[in-house]
Amino acid sequence: MTLGSSMEAAAADILRLGDPRLRQASTLVADFRDPQFIFNQRRLHDTLSAFRRRNGFGRAISAPQIAIPQRFIAMNLGAGPLLLVNPELTWTSNETFTMWDDCMSFPTLLVRLQRYKSISIHFFDEHGKRQEWCRLDQATSELLQHEIDHLEGILAIDRALDRDSLVLREQFEAQRSYFARQVDYVIGG
Repeated sequence: MTLGSSMEAAAADILRLGDPRLRQASTLVADFRDPQFIFNQRRLHDTLSAFRRRNGFGRAISAPQIAIPQRFIAMNLGAGPLLLVNPELTWTSNETFTMWDDCMSFPTLLVRLQRYKSISIHFFDEHGKRQEWCRLDQATSELLQHEIDHLEGILAIDRALDRDSLVLREQFEAQRSYFARQVDYVIGG
């Protein structure tokens, strides 16, 4: 089964904040032909697709978020599904920015944190071919930092700037301009 296969795995439940499996560091994918890995990558893509259909947004999800303790990320930035296996940061810019980050594992909460403005990574695609993305744009950089953190068992709440850096989504949406003034960058903005 490949990403283009018509067979679909069922979308999985996304683990929620407090589930100890979100805190475990993931293991490397060693066998790209392993039937379980192939099934799990399809399941991760299907979970992302289902979330996007249900909520109208969602750019990426990491395997640990559906209780698969392996280092891979499903992405869809609008041009179709991508899989990043065993991603590693290879470079970070000196420049950073602050933002309000959200997460599928705690969808009612936003966290103010700091990220690198640009990063470079290397990873493998679903077939085991090495890829490299260099000096990525801000939106892709912040997204990948978030997802790679998941692979290490790190959640956005762990990166909160201070005690005032957590807000419920309903409060954020009700006072969007107030919260936007507190950061350098707003997703989609």
